[in-house]
Amino acid sequence: MKTTTLYRPVGLKELELIHASEWTYFPPRLSWQPIFYPVMNEEYAIEIATKWNLDDEGSGYSGFVTAFDMNESFLKKYKVENVGGPIHDELWVPAEELKEFNENIVGEIRVTKTYFGKKYTSPENEELKRIINKTQELS
Repeated sequence: MKTTTLYRPVGLKELELIHASEWTYFPPRLSWQPIFYPVMNEEYAIEIATKWNLDDEGSGYSGFVTAFDMNESFLKKYKVENVGGPIHDELWVPAEELKEFNENIVGEIRVTKTYFGKKYTSPENEELKRIINKTQELS
């Protein structure tokens, strides 16, 4: 099976839910989130994590870049959408399709980069705190 690596910038609350899934799926969208937006490259995910998340209370004043591999044949059902410059490519996955999308993740969701705003506070979960700290050292 061929796979494609996608990226998803997330805040602390979403990261806690991913951790609770044992790194196997993204949580369901909230009622005001009709679309799930994975991005096609790490550079774009870093841009979102650093420019939008660090000053956002809802993101826990933090940005985490996650990477995950997807079954390439499954991804063909989604058109790559460009929403700005050359790096701003993403997929628009309707919220009602997220369960099937998650079922086509190959392996685990990984944290590749971590960024903290001035008001960031560490999570209470010690295991997640260790993962964040280890990723911060590698970023």
